[in-house]
Amino acid sequence: METKEAKVELTEKMKSVMETIEKMTVMELADLVKALEDKFGVTAAAAVSVQAAGAGAAAAAPAAEEKSTFNVVLASAGTSKIQVIKELRTLTSLGLKEAKDLVDGAPKTIKEGATKEEAEKIKKQLEAAGAKIELK
Repeated sequence: METKEAKVELTEKMKSVMETIEKMTVMELADLVKALEDKFGVTAAAAVSVQAAGAGAAAAAPAAEEKSTFNVVLASAGTSKIQVIKELRTLTSLGLKEAKDLVDGAPKTIKEGATKEEAEKIKKQLEAAGAKIELK
């Protein structure tokens, strides 16, 4: 069974917000999500569970095949820690200290809610620098 999703027409205002979000670091996005949760009294987890429940009820296929978003997790920096920090800074716009702290604190989530293509791209680039990456 093939499902068709309606494309959302973005207004200029929505495009501007999307561009701003794209330029944010992972840490800034995490803080933004927390601030939005506090301001509007909602949680991001609730929206995800509703989406997952709707997808499970709509199709009988296993959830693993339907997964469309992934969390990119740095399992370890490997032997070339400096290269991983450099690549991480390029991918996320993190500062040197934040990138170093993230690498030192592995395993850590680098990006949440990434598309499969985006997650694979990040994984490929960081593994080329010597890191061990997991997609969850």
